[in-house]
Amino acid sequence: MTNVRHLFGTDGVRGVAGQYPLDLETIQRLGPAVASVLAKETTERPLRVLVGEDTRESSPWIARTLAAGLSSRGAEVVYAGVITTPGVAFLTRHHRFAAGVMVSASHNPYQDNGIKILSSSGTKLSESLELEIERVLQEIESGSSQEAAAPLIPVPELLRDYVKRLADLVPNRTRMSQYQLVVDCAQGAASHVIPHLIEELGVTARVLNAEPTGRNINLRCGSLHPETMADETKRSGADVGVAFDGDADRAILATPEGRIVDGDHVLFAMAPFFKRRQALKGGAVVGTLMSNLGLELALAHQGIGLKRTAVGDKYVLEEMLRSGINLGGEPSGHIIFADISLAGDGIITLLEVMRLVAETGRPLDELVCGLTPFPQVIRNVRVKGKPPLESIPQVAEAIARCRSEFGSRGRAVVRYSGTERVVRVMVEAEDAKAVEEHAARIAGAVESAIGAG
Repeated sequence: MTNVRHLFGTDGVRGVAGQYPLDLETIQRLGPAVASVLAKETTERPLRVLVGEDTRESSPWIARTLAAGLSSRGAEVVYAGVITTPGVAFLTRHHRFAAGVMVSASHNPYQDNGIKILSSSGTKLSESLELEIERVLQEIESGSSQEAAAPLIPVPELLRDYVKRLADLVPNRTRMSQYQLVVDCAQGAASHVIPHLIEELGVTARVLNAEPTGRNINLRCGSLHPETMADETKRSGADVGVAFDGDADRAILATPEGRIVDGDHVLFAMAPFFKRRQALKGGAVVGTLMSNLGLELALAHQGIGLKRTAVGDKYVLEEMLRSGINLGGEPSGHIIFADISLAGDGIITLLEVMRLVAETGRPLDELVCGLTPFPQVIRNVRVKGKPPLESIPQVAEAIARCRSEFGSRGRAVVRYSGTERVVRVMVEAEDAKAVEEHAARIAGAVESAIGAG
């Protein structure tokens, strides 16, 4: 029996397709392990599991292999085909599946992939269940219960159900149809959803990057590269532009003037709108360590608090549920409107921003202009290991020096990525030159001590 290493990160199992932990043998064992653990969590039989995937060339074989392993332990696998991660979350909850599985590496390049396992409520599994799956996986012999990985046949009604759910969030479609959009599908899962939704809503939209080949997902497009979308929004005179990532749980927007609008801007625009309508629960929004200090100060000026969590939408949701807050998100574009969905859904973010523009009668430029983000620099340093950063003297010293100089008017956040062997160095303050200098100094210290070379 092969010894298993730690599988789950902050966003499921992720890595290079074909290599551990996404090698054939591990996925063959993961399916039975997931089915065994889920069977203990519900009395319903058969155990029904929904599987969806994004457009990467590796997604079909990973989905088939995982489905075969689930079936080998008595699970009934229902296949949604290519669909967004929040689409799987909605369908899992709506159709009362025991769990949902999404094969996707979100914003990563096509060589990577991932397996996200969702609970019956459409939220990410608890860490205790993830650990139990890892424990059970260790007990499963390679190939001991593996069925042939037969082709999966999608159920088209599932995609239609999700599109209908999205369309139903727009009560006045006639008013919405007056707006013009630019939509970048990132050559990913949104390319299978957006055309249907546009037709349903009667919206005029210029759709970009909706011709996936299996190898072009997120390639110089989507939420990590929103510049082309923003330029097209300005050139075409559109009211709103949006760029999704590969599985469309993120959305980065653009104004008619071509200004890029990230998750902090969305929270800044939406929170006062909610507050004026007495719909902002908890009197605050939830952000993360990466939320800009400028957002915190701007919200405080309007009597709205900002609670910070560790980076990751699962932590944002946990704090929202714990504090009774219904709006939260990350600068990367994961926004959670908890009264609508407990999953971050880039398409819902787009629809809510369009609703904001329609109900206020104000252009998006005007709605976000009051936020002045502090200059922020993010440096990613590839590392050969992940020792505690505070245990590395030169790194700890560089961080302490930065924080001492900035005081309460700046921040330094240095952390390991949950999905890659990378240290992320984020520095922000009012002085752009000082921000650059401190970010370079801290990144240099990390590179010198544990850099991968």
